[in-house]
Amino acid sequence: MSAPESETLKPKYGPKVLQLREIIAQPVFAAFCAGGVAGAVSRTVVSPLERLKILFQIQSVGREEYKLSVGKGLAKMWRDEGWRGFMRGNGTNCIRIVPYSAVQFGSYNFYKKFFEPTPGADLTSVRRLICGGAAGITSVFFTYPLDIVRTRLSIQSASFAALGHGPRTKLPGMWATLITMYKTEGGVLALYRGIIPTVAGVAPYVGLNFMTYELVRKYLTPEGDKNPSAVRKLAAGAISGAVAQTCTYPFDVLRRRFQINTMSGMGYQYKSIFDAVRVIITQEGVRGLYKGIVPNLLKVAPSMASSWLSFEVTRDFLLTLRAEPQDL
Repeated sequence: MSAPESETLKPKYGPKVLQLREIIAQPVFAAFCAGGVAGAVSRTVVSPLERLKILFQIQSVGREEYKLSVGKGLAKMWRDEGWRGFMRGNGTNCIRIVPYSAVQFGSYNFYKKFFEPTPGADLTSVRRLICGGAAGITSVFFTYPLDIVRTRLSIQSASFAALGHGPRTKLPGMWATLITMYKTEGGVLALYRGIIPTVAGVAPYVGLNFMTYELVRKYLTPEGDKNPSAVRKLAAGAISGAVAQTCTYPFDVLRRRFQINTMSGMGYQYKSIFDAVRVIITQEGVRGLYKGIVPNLLKVAPSMASSWLSFEVTRDFLLTLRAEPQDL
């Protein structure tokens, strides 16, 4: 009888496994991990449209290479570069977006704790906006060098004649681009060029995204339920992304322009943010601040929808790892 009793009393999991599960199941840590997964999924889904948006944004007055509709632009990208053209820069983007999205979701849940009247209580819209903005700024500072390198990688293989790349020129990769910028363009400061308009755009964007998603999610949740269906979560994510992107898009254009401000052949020599706005409006009109918004809005729906859904699915799974009495 003693052997069966000892087997019955033996813990289902060892103490190290239980401790690890307890750490992973902490809300902030679970949000951090789920955010990384969400970022990778969402960016890969819309990689072709993301790259096309960048090519539209950085094309200056007089250039015709990508003065096309979205469909024709994608067709040109496929014709010139094939599948690799669609995914150009996506590896770097995922390397950047995983920590970026992880820090963003994790820090948002962290900041929320300081604004909750009581643990687990709902926040007001203004407090959600503030927490989201703070989370966006935090994530930018940690990952901005990878973002500027991703922009360079996205455009250097495109058929801009002024860049001087022949069809058989071997293009540098992520680390080569990072090192070259560091050595030839001003050290660490070169890796943070354009961060001011980036922060100015990211803070309201992320704040609006989190605030709108939680409001729409709550609205779409049937009365008496805690969670809406997957389809409703997708809808909430698409709406929140579209609202946030439309409101803050000019900042994104400014960010891209400053990131390539020193690249020869691109035709940009902006002295400051205000100078950039003045020059863009003078030469390109107000529409210049919204270049690339059509492919951007087309990518927002699947991007944010897949991001929020994958985030919630991953986070909910990680939260279930908390040790239960039967596991002890």
